[in-house]
Amino acid sequence: MPEADVVTTSQMAEFSLINLFFMADIVVKAVMIILIIASLWSWAVIIEKWITIGGARHKAKKFEEAYWSGRGDMMETRPGESSNALSQIYAAASREFAGARPGDREATLERAGRAMKATIDREAGKASAGLGVLASVGSASPFIGLFGTVWGIMNSFRAIADQQSTNLAVVAPGIAEALFATALGLVAAIPAVIFYNKLSADANGFADQMDIFSDEVLVRMSRKLSEQGG
Repeated sequence: MPEADVVTTSQMAEFSLINLFFMADIVVKAVMIILIIASLWSWAVIIEKWITIGGARHKAKKFEEAYWSGRGDMMETRPGESSNALSQIYAAASREFAGARPGDREATLERAGRAMKATIDREAGKASAGLGVLASVGSASPFIGLFGTVWGIMNSFRAIADQQSTNLAVVAPGIAEALFATALGLVAAIPAVIFYNKLSADANGFADQMDIFSDEVLVRMSRKLSEQGG
């Protein structure tokens, strides 16, 4: 019995994840490396976008609260005062408001609307930049892993043909590396898909928040221009 235990332990050690990688066929090994890099890349994007979008939405919320609390007037906002997206939108409208001439109300509102739209598009592009990586990793990784799976199973059949045996020791290495490639494909794909959906929803919500704010600014700007006889 002790001897059997030693053999079992030895076999288990041979099939550790690290040993599976080093014992794998060169093609399967390349597939594993690609999937590991894809997984690390997607996690880097996930962390960066989580911080970026979350921070942008938090700053925007604080600015909006300050705006509706009545602190500050449109004429007092200076362009480039803050990296906050809503403050940039507000500053774009303020520039047009500051340059408005009497009787130029509609043209001023139109220019302000275009300026804010350009700012919104730029900020929304920053928020969503990099999400395409998650979409690519999420859609491609399972197929890359499947390729490694098929190749590993082919190796098992080659081993059977070469040794004329279906013994588990003959087919196990190929099957093990095939399943390992499948697992790596899923490990890379699942978080990428989940966080792509989550972060895309957050980025879209941020874009909607900016659109709503710009409409509110236009309404307030129109009222001020009317009060001034513009």
